[in-house]
Amino acid sequence: MDLSKMAVSINKAINTQEIAVKEKHARTCILGTHHEKAAHTFWAAVNRLPLSSNAVLCWKFCHVFHKLLRDGHPNVIKDSMKNKADLTDMSRMWGHLSEGYGKLCSIYLKLLITKMEFHIKNPRFPGNLQMSNRQLDEVGENDVNNFFQMTVEMFDYLECELNLFLAVFSSLDMSRSVSVTAAGQCRLAPLIQVILDSSHLYDYTVKLLFKLHSCLPAETLQGHRDRFQEQFKKLKSLFYRSSNLQYFKRLIQIPQLPENPPNFLRASALSEHISPVVVIPAESSSPESEHVVETEDLVDTDIPPQPAVVETRFDDLFGAATDPFNFNSQNGMRRHDDKDRLIQQLTAEIQALKEELETFRIESGRLCQALRGRVSELEAELAEQSHLKQQALGESEFLRAELDDLRRVKEDTEKEQRSLTEIEKKAQANEQRYTKLKEKYTELVQSHADLLRKNAEVTRQMTVARVAQDEVDSVRREMQEKVKAAQDASEQQEKAQLEQLQGLQAELHSSRTELETLKGSVMSSQKSSEEISTQLSALELEKVELVASVSKKEAELASIGEELERVQNSLATGRESGVKAAEALQNQLNEKESREQALEAQLEAQRWGALEGALEEAGRIIQDCLSQLDDPTHISCTSSADYLLSRCQAAVECVERLQAARDGFHADSTGVSELVQAVTQFAHLVGDTIIQGSATSHMVPVDQADVLSSSVKSCGAEALALLAQLRDRATLATADSSKLKEVLEGIKATAEKLRPRGLELKQGELGEMVEQEMASASEAVESAAARIEDMLNKSRAVDTGIKMEVNERILASCTDLMAAIKVLVLSSKDLQSDIVESGRGAASMKEFYAKNSRWTEGLMSASKAVGWGATVLVDAADMVVQGKGKFEELMVCSHEIAASTAQLVAASKVKADKGSPNLARLQQASRGVTQATAGVVASTKSGKSQIEETDTMDFSSMTLTQIKRQEMDAQVLVLELETRLQKERERLGELRKKHYELAGVAEGWGEQEEGTG
Repeated sequence: MDLSKMAVSINKAINTQEIAVKEKHARTCILGTHHEKAAHTFWAAVNRLPLSSNAVLCWKFCHVFHKLLRDGHPNVIKDSMKNKADLTDMSRMWGHLSEGYGKLCSIYLKLLITKMEFHIKNPRFPGNLQMSNRQLDEVGENDVNNFFQMTVEMFDYLECELNLFLAVFSSLDMSRSVSVTAAGQCRLAPLIQVILDSSHLYDYTVKLLFKLHSCLPAETLQGHRDRFQEQFKKLKSLFYRSSNLQYFKRLIQIPQLPENPPNFLRASALSEHISPVVVIPAESSSPESEHVVETEDLVDTDIPPQPAVVETRFDDLFGAATDPFNFNSQNGMRRHDDKDRLIQQLTAEIQALKEELETFRIESGRLCQALRGRVSELEAELAEQSHLKQQALGESEFLRAELDDLRRVKEDTEKEQRSLTEIEKKAQANEQRYTKLKEKYTELVQSHADLLRKNAEVTRQMTVARVAQDEVDSVRREMQEKVKAAQDASEQQEKAQLEQLQGLQAELHSSRTELETLKGSVMSSQKSSEEISTQLSALELEKVELVASVSKKEAELASIGEELERVQNSLATGRESGVKAAEALQNQLNEKESREQALEAQLEAQRWGALEGALEEAGRIIQDCLSQLDDPTHISCTSSADYLLSRCQAAVECVERLQAARDGFHADSTGVSELVQAVTQFAHLVGDTIIQGSATSHMVPVDQADVLSSSVKSCGAEALALLAQLRDRATLATADSSKLKEVLEGIKATAEKLRPRGLELKQGELGEMVEQEMASASEAVESAAARIEDMLNKSRAVDTGIKMEVNERILASCTDLMAAIKVLVLSSKDLQSDIVESGRGAASMKEFYAKNSRWTEGLMSASKAVGWGATVLVDAADMVVQGKGKFEELMVCSHEIAASTAQLVAASKVKADKGSPNLARLQQASRGVTQATAGVVASTKSGKSQIEETDTMDFSSMTLTQIKRQEMDAQVLVLELETRLQKERERLGELRKKHYELAGVAEGWGEQEEGTG
C-alpha cells in the first residue's frame, strides 16, 4: 500500500466536520499500519494537525486512534507510547473546558492512555481483547498474585470506558432524536469501540473473580466484589440505553447483561455465566458504508420476451396488420370477449408472477443477509486466526529471546560451574590432605591406645601367671610335705613292725603254743604292708602328675614371658614412633606460630607505616596552608565570618573524632583505618580553617586582622605539634589536643564577633517571614493562573482570526508556565521540610531558619522574585492581549522567571542531600519551568511573526521622492535605535552590577561565593 494514500485517508478521516468518521478511511489507516508494521506514518500525519486548537478534530483523532489500537498492527501500541506525554498534556488542557467536545476529548484521551498502559503491562492481551480461556490462564501464569493485580487493572480500564459512556450520554439531549443527526452520530460513533472493549472486560473480570474466590478467602475480596457490583449496574444501564437508540440498531447488536450480577461466593455459578457477545453486521460499521441492495444485483427479474406469442395473440384479437379494423362484425365482438379473457388471464398470471417474484426477492435477501453474516463470521475467524498467528509469532520471538537469554544464562552457569568445580577440587584436595593428616593422627592415637591396652593385658596376664606360679609352688610344697609325711609314717610303721616282729620271734622262741597266733599276726602284717605299698604307688603316680602339670605351667609361663617381652618391644617401638610423630607435629605447630608471629609483626609494621604516611601527608598539607599565608597572591582571596565559623566548628568536631580514634588505636592496634581517616579529615579541615581565617582577615580592620592571623598561625603550629606527637610511638598514647581546641575556640570567638549583626532578625520573625514569603509566592502563582484563565475567556469572546489564535497560544503557554512554577514552589516547600526534618538543624523549623540566616535570606529573596515575576508576566500578557503591550516585555518576563526559579532551586539545593527524592522532584520541576519558559518565548515569537506578517508594507502609491524621504527617515531611526540600544545595554550592565552588590550585602551571596571559592 502507498503510504501517501494512507496519509490522505488520515487527513480525510480526521477533519473539523462534525460528522462520524467514514469507515473506508479508517479501514485504510488500519491496513496501512499492517502494511508498514508500525504507526510512524500515522503519527507523522497526526503531529501536523492542530489537535489542541479544535475539539472536534481531537475527538475524531481519538476515534481513529482507538480503532488503530484495537485492529491495527501490534506495534501501534509500542510506537504510540512515545507520544504518551503529549496525549497527557492534551488531556489536561482539554480538561479545563467543562462542556462540549473539550470535556469529552479529555476523558477519551485518558481512556486511550489507560488502554496503552494496560497493553504495555500485559503484552499478551491483543488490542481487540479477544482471548480464549486457556490464553487468559496462561497470562496469569497460575499465580494468584498476578490474577489479583490483573483484576485491579481491568477494573481501572473498565472504569475509564464507563466514564466516557456516561460523558457522551450526558452531553446529548436524549429528548430529541439525536442519533439520526450528523452531530449526534459524530459523538455516538466511538461508543461502538467502547462497547466492544467493555463486553470483553466484563467477561474476563467475572472469570478472574471466580478464580480468585477459589484461591483466596471471601473477606479479602470484599473490595473487588463491591467495585464489580457498582460497575455491573452502570454497564447494564448503559447497554440498555444504547440498544434503544436508532443509530446503534442498524450498526451493532448490543448484548443484554443478566438481571442480577453473578454470585462469586457460589463456585457453581460460573457455569451459569454467559459471555456477552457483540455482533457487528458486515458493511454496517458506519452509516456511510450502508447501501441498499438492488434487486437486479441479486436476481435477474427480467421476463424473457415472447414476441411470437404476443404477436399471435394480437392477431387473434385484432386481426392481421394488413386488415382494417371492423368493429361492426360479430367476429370482432367475439374477439373482443376473447381479448378481455386473455387480459384477465394475463393479469392473473402477472399478479402471480409478482407475488412469486416478491417471495423470491425476500428469500434472496434473507439468503444474502445470511451469506453476509457467514462472510462476516469467516472474516472474524480469519482476523482471529491472523491475530493468533501474529501473537504466536510474537510469542515465538519472545520465547526465542528467552531461549537466547537462557542459553547465555546456561553458559554463564557453566562457566560458574566450572570455576566452582575447580574451587571444589581445590577444596577437596585440601580436604583430602586434611583427612589424611587427620587419619594419620587418628592411627597414631589408636595405635597408642592399642599399645596401652596390650600393655595392660600383658600386665594382667603376668599377674595371673604369677598367681598361678604361686599356686603351683604352694601345691608343690603341699605335695612334698604329704610325701615326706607318708615316708615318715611308713618308716615309723616299718620300725614298729620290725620291733613287733622281733618281739614275736622272741615270743616264738619262748612259747610254741602261741605259734598259730603268731602266724595269723604275720599274715595280717603282710596284708597291711601290701595296703601301704598300694598307697605309696598311688602317691607316686599323683606326684608324677603334679610334676607334669608343673612342667606344663612352667612352659606356659615361659611362652607368656616371651609374649610379654614381644609386646613390650612393640610397645616401645610404638611409643618411639608416636613420640617422633608428636615431635613432628609440635615442630609444625611451632613453625606455624613463628610464621604467624612474623606476619603479625609485618602487618603491625605496615599499619604503623600507613599511619606514619598519613601523618606525614597531613603535616605537609598543614605546612602548605601555612606557607600560603605568606604568598602575595593570597591577599586577593576573601571569605566571610559565617563560613569561617562553620569551618572552625567542623575542625573542632574532627579533633574530637581524632582523639577518639587515637584512643581506639591505642587499645587495639587493628583499628588503624579509623585513625588514618580521622587524620586525613583533620588535615583538610584544619588547613581549610587556616586558609579561610587568613582570607577573612583581609576583609576586617587591621587590629582584628592581626589577632585573627596570629590565631590562625597558632592553630597551624599546634596542629603540627599534635601530628608530631602522634608520629612518635612513645608519645602516641599521651598526645594532647587541648591546646589546639583552645586555639580553634579562640578563632570561633573571633569569627563570632566579626559576623554582621545589622541584618539579622529575631528567631520567630525569620521563620515566620520564610513561611509568609513561600505562601505569598504560591498565592501569586495561583492568582496569576486565574487571571490568565480570565484573560483567555475574554479573548475568546472578543477577538477573532489570527489575533485570537495568537492570544490563545500565548495564554496557553503562560498557563503551562504558571502550572510548572506552582509545582516548583510546592517541591521547594517539600524539600525545605525534608532538610529541617533530616536533622541538619535544630528541632523546630524557625530555629533552623534562624541558625542558617544567610541561606534563609537567600531563600526568601528567591521566593519574592518568583512571585514578583509571575505577577509581572501576567500584567505583560494582559497588555499584549489588549494590544497595548509589547511582545518583547513578555519574553523578558519569561527569562526573568526562569532566572528566579533557578535562584530558588540553587537556594534549596544548598543544604539538601544529594540522594533526596524531594531534590530530584525539585530538579525535575525546574526543568519543567525551563521548558515552559521556552514555550512562552516560542509562542510569543511565533505570534509576533504572525502579527507582523499581517501588517504588510504597501509602497505602490508612493512617488520616488516620497520613497527617498521614507528611506532617509528609516536610516535616521535605525541610527537612533542603535545608539539607544547601546546605551540601554550599558545601563543594563550597571543595573546588574548594582543588583549583585546589593544582594551580596543584604543576603550574603557574595560572602558565600567567596567562602566556597
